[in-house]
Amino acid sequence: MPSPWRRRTFLHAAGGSALAFGLTGALTRPSAAAQVAGSEDASTTATDAEFDALRATWRALMLGTGFSPTAEPYRTILATLGTTASDYRATMAPASGSLWPGRSWTDPEPDLDAESYAFSATMNDGFNRLRTMAEAYSQPGTGLTGDAGLRDAVLTGLDHLHAEVYNENTARYGNWYNWQIGAPQALMDTCVLMYDHLSATQIADYCRAVDAFVPDSVFASYTGTSTGANRVDLCRGVILRGIVGKDAGKIALASAALAPVFPYVTSGDGFYADGSFIQHRNVPYIGGYGSVLHDGVGRLLALLRGSSWEVTGPGTQLFLDTVENAVAPFIYNGLIMDNVSSRGISRVGGNEHQRAHGLMATILLLGQGASPEENARWRAMVKGWLRRDYYYPALRNPGLSLTRASLLQALQDDASVKAAPEPVEHRLFPSMARATHRRRDWAASVSMASNRIAHYEFGNGEHARGYHTGAGWLSWWGSDFGLEQYSDAYWPTVDPYRLPGITASRKPLADGEGGNWGQPMPDAAWVGGTTDGEYAALGQHLKGISSTMDAKKSWFCLDDSVVCLGAGITSTDGHAVETTVDNRALGATGAPALTVDGRAQPVRQGWTASFDDAGWAHIAGHAGYVFPGGARLDAVREERTGSWRDINTGGSTDPITRRYLTLFTDHGVDPTDGGYAYVLLPGASALTTAVRAWDKGWLRILANSGDQQGVRVPRLGLTAVNFWAAGTVERIEAGAPASVLVREHRTGTATIVVSDPARQATSLDVVWNRRVSAVLSKPATVTAATTGASLRLAFGDLTGQAGAPQKVTVRLG
Repeated sequence: MPSPWRRRTFLHAAGGSALAFGLTGALTRPSAAAQVAGSEDASTTATDAEFDALRATWRALMLGTGFSPTAEPYRTILATLGTTASDYRATMAPASGSLWPGRSWTDPEPDLDAESYAFSATMNDGFNRLRTMAEAYSQPGTGLTGDAGLRDAVLTGLDHLHAEVYNENTARYGNWYNWQIGAPQALMDTCVLMYDHLSATQIADYCRAVDAFVPDSVFASYTGTSTGANRVDLCRGVILRGIVGKDAGKIALASAALAPVFPYVTSGDGFYADGSFIQHRNVPYIGGYGSVLHDGVGRLLALLRGSSWEVTGPGTQLFLDTVENAVAPFIYNGLIMDNVSSRGISRVGGNEHQRAHGLMATILLLGQGASPEENARWRAMVKGWLRRDYYYPALRNPGLSLTRASLLQALQDDASVKAAPEPVEHRLFPSMARATHRRRDWAASVSMASNRIAHYEFGNGEHARGYHTGAGWLSWWGSDFGLEQYSDAYWPTVDPYRLPGITASRKPLADGEGGNWGQPMPDAAWVGGTTDGEYAALGQHLKGISSTMDAKKSWFCLDDSVVCLGAGITSTDGHAVETTVDNRALGATGAPALTVDGRAQPVRQGWTASFDDAGWAHIAGHAGYVFPGGARLDAVREERTGSWRDINTGGSTDPITRRYLTLFTDHGVDPTDGGYAYVLLPGASALTTAVRAWDKGWLRILANSGDQQGVRVPRLGLTAVNFWAAGTVERIEAGAPASVLVREHRTGTATIVVSDPARQATSLDVVWNRRVSAVLSKPATVTAATTGASLRLAFGDLTGQAGAPQKVTVRLG
């Protein structure tokens, strides 16, 4: 059977009108009572006036309002839209089995050849092209505004697709998404735009087709393809079908069907209390499906606000809370981190900045229905992102829809809104094995895999070499440098076995290792960590994909650095195992200076070197790296050539060449107990790096074994230990596997934060051998606390805490 998740055209990063929305001001319409006066049940009956009002609102949400078509960036966006629509009209040639030459939707083998999915995608693409043409007809400034020939072409195309393929007599084949989400959304959008030119018969025919492929039964249960972002998309299609066909019952059904999307989940698809978002049961996806869900819900809330079907209640506030709890932590200076975009990072024509632009505009739209305080915070936050993205500013994005541009431009021009700075915080997302660490001048994120979260997702021929993106990938960016790191053809050209921070076997893996939609997960439970909200201890019991490689990895996130430890690295694959300290993308011509222990190294391409006892290294304009106690370090400068087709069957075959400077540690073939220790200093100068390497007292590595890994940083009053097994490290004892972070404050207090990343501790005793006079606060999970010469904490069953940190505050003796 085909997977329910095949979405070949899954919105193609952020393109086109599939995610377009707008309105530069709040939506207004007559009250629901006025619109449906005299109706017996406003949820299932309504006047023509209310349907007309909803149609006008959706039209405004699609096309935007309040902008000048002769001003930039609108003039260029509209001109581009007109050119695209003109090309579509010029090449459209209705024929049996196609609407454009060479783009057939006839499927000779509906069963399951992978390419058969392209046939239903072609049908969907036809509807999308017609929607683009309808937008060009409806928008001012396209050169085709009100063009009768374009109008007639759109109507001809709609009739042809209905007669040939998208009708109630056609048996669905290929990709379910194209029939239930892609085509009905584009069809109904086009019907809204062309409504005044459609006959009653046409409207009835198109609505009947949507009813056939999206029956009421799709909302019967919150399972399968009707969860999360998919559920929102299904609701959108049916709500619009109800508006176009003036069927109040359809709108009532689909608006009510949004309800399961709002509550937080504890497994499977959806938002979690810790801010995680999962789609496809085990894939972190706030940058993909989560973005679609946010956009869809935002627009539907705006559409229905003030109508008979307005979506209200506590669930909507839970959803609004996800803006700051789930989305914002992964947007940094106008980009959304690639480790929550899964397959999207393999798509040509998109990058982490472009994927963020739609979400930024969605946040502004959602703010119109939020509290004044929330709206003010969100507008300041988005304005900061707009201002600080020097690499790919949203308002210079040629692919940005006009409606998104109007929202973002209006904010940019609003002098009353002051740009908010990036926050200083650490956010842990144990439910999706991710963490973000943010400073004023840089940000980092760690990407892991566990027995709950997939190594990666491969499907639809996408993301073919993403297999090590969950192997401890440590991505980071500077505030005024490095924003292009993953945006300039990184994924088709990088060595997939040498992503920054990962430990991986060089055992060759097949493209799509694990199988189509296999979403392989390691048999490893201890993945996560603990944090006090500013600093953190993260850990991953790493088991390689299709490999015997096993390792314990820890990251200790500090004020100006990340301490990275690895231990117990073992493998019997017959291949070398490497830990990549960093792999900096240098573009097509970059050649920054590399210094190792004060000695400048060659900058020629193809250069490689090994350093047996490196103390520190520095890449000019990027970062410093300190190796406490010395380390064997390998370095390579190389030009790598690849194509988007290498990692995505829908990508271009054009060759792309980019330069890389890679620092790594080779643990050898089949290591038995390998290890590493290094400190990443983002943005540090060579002098700062050298001084940090010389200062032997600023950091103490307390343990680095397969049983425990821990550090102490005296100037921060910080001690943090990941206990892979029960034991004692310096002053901290743990009676079972746990992650423990202790901070002593100048106020005479301390915080002790404990978590059970493996979710297996039915009880846990933690001892801190430091005099404590009183416990000031503790969570309900603490069943006993003893003070005096030492602090003894007894935790009850932690298995139901989902790996969340448990924070205790004490007064020191």
